[in-house]
Amino acid sequence: MSISDGRPAIIFADVWKSFARHAGQMLIRERIMHWIRNEHPERFYALREISLTVNHGESVAVIGHNGAGKSTLLNLTTNLCRPDRGRVEVNGRIAALLDLGAGFHPDLTGAENVRINAAILGLSRKQVSQKFDEIVDFAELRDFIDEPLRTYSSGMSMRLAFSVAVCVDPDVLIIDEVLGVGDMAFVDKCRKRILEFRNSGKTILCVSHSTATLMELCDRAIWLDHGRMVDQGPIGRVAAAYKAAMIPQAQPAGVGG
Repeated sequence: MSISDGRPAIIFADVWKSFARHAGQMLIRERIMHWIRNEHPERFYALREISLTVNHGESVAVIGHNGAGKSTLLNLTTNLCRPDRGRVEVNGRIAALLDLGAGFHPDLTGAENVRINAAILGLSRKQVSQKFDEIVDFAELRDFIDEPLRTYSSGMSMRLAFSVAVCVDPDVLIIDEVLGVGDMAFVDKCRKRILEFRNSGKTILCVSHSTATLMELCDRAIWLDHGRMVDQGPIGRVAAAYKAAMIPQAQPAGVGG
């Protein structure tokens, strides 16, 4: 899909997303009884009334406390789940740095996993061949690339997954707390590659609990609280407002025991 057609990179239009509460703890017979009785489990809303636009070339942070809805927003963007209501639209090739290595198979070699995952991200066989050496060299795993993934350490697998995602040249890069993927030198290389994405006009949507990381990577921020958008705007202002809201109000002198 061309990104020159004038459409934004990411659009959320009045998006709602809910999940069944405690549904995972029920036995099969309990689920069947609920179905027979037409009983529906209680649901909680991870996102409510979310409307936002991210233009091509923007770098946007998503901030909020644990459970605010940040990961749900990223999962909707990557089509890992669908909204209950509203519309989510992404224009351009997307690569997600979420649960690194989740799509890898331990019995396949590193090389086989690279080819499969690059194809899943939309590359043709010819493009995978053209990108293969770049991916392997970025991961610094040339000596192990033909070994089964089950022989890799968790750090090696994460490095390989990160390399696939950043080397397929996506239009939109989704990042969720994944910059600790190796030693300090490799982490620094990853940060520099992401900054190259930003400076080349790619679109970035980023979640991190590190304010310094977000300030370095992003221009704009979206603040979520209990599934609702509290604020959006320049990252300096929104991050400062979020930090101020999270600091408990000083207790007046003489109050309490």
